[in-house]
Amino acid sequence: MQRTKWTDRKFTFNIPPGWMQNIFERLRGTELRLRALVDGLPDDKISFKPGGKWSIKEHIGHLSDLEELHEGRIDDFIAGKQTLRAADMSNTKTNNAQHNDMPIHELLDEFAFKRIIFISRLETLDDETQEFQSMHPRLQVHMKPVDMAFFTAEHDDHHLASIREIIDNDEIA
Repeated sequence: MQRTKWTDRKFTFNIPPGWMQNIFERLRGTELRLRALVDGLPDDKISFKPGGKWSIKEHIGHLSDLEELHEGRIDDFIAGKQTLRAADMSNTKTNNAQHNDMPIHELLDEFAFKRIIFISRLETLDDETQEFQSMHPRLQVHMKPVDMAFFTAEHDDHHLASIREIIDNDEIA
């Protein structure tokens, strides 16, 4: 079965704010799942770019790079903006970051640090902000902070699945 591209996925959001704690567990678990996936893999495997696509290191770096966007969207909710800031769909930051040159433990530690800050900021939102809805610019659907957290967890899982595909690829052992 062919995987659906991230940009082809559609979302409808009606998640109650009371589910935020459950979503926090998914968001916290991403780091642990990343570490479990790469544990013991040689650098040539985690730096390998199958078909010129991103390596495992680049997928992890990308997740870390996007934490800035997530933080900015929290700022958008707090400011009461009608439309959330847009992602750079060309992924310029990730493509220019040279994540393959970094040791894997540094990439994982950086992601873990940024993710803790993201979750901490979400935890401090007041009830009014938790209920506020803004338009997601690409999806063209309204979302609350809990929906954005869910969307982020889904994006994490997309990249975890991409990493699993690279690991399972026999092209490099």
